[in-house]
Amino acid sequence: MERAAGRALALLACTQFLLILDTAIINVAAPSIGHELGISASSLSWVANAYLVTFGGMLLLSGRAADLFARRTLFVGGLGVLVAGSVTGAVAGEASWLIAARAVQGVGAAVAAAAAFAMLLGLFPDGPERHKALGVFAAMAGAGGAAGTVLGGVFTSWLGWRSTFGLNVVAGLLLATLALKVLEPSRPDRDRRGFDLGGALSITAGLGLLAYAMVNTGVDGWTSPWTLVPGGLAVLLLAVFVLLEAWVVRMPLVPSSVLRRPVLRTANLLSGLAQFVMFPMFFLVSVYMQTVLGYAPVAGGLGLLPLSITVILVASNTGRLIARFGLRPVMVAGYVVIAVGLGWLSLLSADGSFVADVLFPSLVLGVGLPLVTITTNAAATMQATPDEVGLASGLINTSQQFGAVIGLAVLSGVAAARTLADGGPGNLTALTDGFAAAFLVSAGIALASALLAATLRPAAPQGTNISARSAAASVNYGPTRTIPQLPGTTAH
Repeated sequence: MERAAGRALALLACTQFLLILDTAIINVAAPSIGHELGISASSLSWVANAYLVTFGGMLLLSGRAADLFARRTLFVGGLGVLVAGSVTGAVAGEASWLIAARAVQGVGAAVAAAAAFAMLLGLFPDGPERHKALGVFAAMAGAGGAAGTVLGGVFTSWLGWRSTFGLNVVAGLLLATLALKVLEPSRPDRDRRGFDLGGALSITAGLGLLAYAMVNTGVDGWTSPWTLVPGGLAVLLLAVFVLLEAWVVRMPLVPSSVLRRPVLRTANLLSGLAQFVMFPMFFLVSVYMQTVLGYAPVAGGLGLLPLSITVILVASNTGRLIARFGLRPVMVAGYVVIAVGLGWLSLLSADGSFVADVLFPSLVLGVGLPLVTITTNAAATMQATPDEVGLASGLINTSQQFGAVIGLAVLSGVAAARTLADGGPGNLTALTDGFAAAFLVSAGIALASALLAATLRPAAPQGTNISARSAAASVNYGPTRTIPQLPGTTAH
């Protein structure tokens, strides 16, 4: 690996670390934020969810922008927006300002992440060097998730919750300054006059409203007008986007030729399903440890540290596994391992312990998660041409984001329904039964995903390596964990 490329990779990987770290810290700091600002439980959930809505809505547009415009400029600009939102959050004196700041942070994070993914592809040629780079990127995501749970408690306890936003300001400014020195400026060849403004506006608004509707199910429920109205508008705007792309615009934001690729469609579906089952696990396990086992929030976060370390170790070696066994076998194995881990978690009990009920199944999940994430990213982006890598990474990240959002809404609902049927949230056995039901459903979905992955027929593009086309070997912790409310639980 050349020295210049190595420095650039370190910078981009540190950005991924920061984005994951930020979310984990905010989740730990949320109770302190609510206490100091007098924010209700429903409003407190939007401190996290506002980031989710804008991040999810902007991913596809940001990915395509990374194909059309100078990537270093987008990267630095995204970090600048993230810093601006962080400054606003650090000085916010009321809930509305803090929630708005989180929304701005989500916009900046989406732009910076999309540009970073696209630059990663451009830095390294196909083959072992790119595999190594993708492993570093994925490992840094795992490290960010692990560090965030620890630093969140330390910063909040010693310096107050506002210091968590201050960390973003310092880190964002440092990364932006280094980017101007380390990253080479790019000169896109595309004609910017062909940018699909109508498609960009409709897909961004549609995805943003869809994210809003889905995360709002954890606050107001599935039948609330605050869920149904934005959900209906989202469907309408997404339909407008499809019509524009298919019949109206000359240079569509998402060319139909890209969506006609069966491997891309299946890989995006599989990536969404992976986050559908894995993302809620982090939330449900955290609630189980704190509510049922009686752990403090920081201790609950530390309970997932072994999983994060496992992710780091496995992610660093996934490229070698793909090279030895092939993309599809590693992907299928990853889903089977996840199914085993989730099935093991479904055996937890109200009088259990961390070691017996959480530790060992979480280590199994730590093995499966990077296998699935990296292989689905590889399959979804393997046929992308140089001017499509940003779009491909935007599609796969959007699939992951909305898989996480929908999975959290659905599986939290499964847990809540089982809890109510077995005696209500005041009964720890009933609450544990709810978690177990959600994990069992997740295990079934993971097994079905393994069967679907077995049908995938990835064919390497001419002159390229299968796994070399991964635009983002990141592990979704996410950057956007939401805080839905199970009956009788407290958001953390």
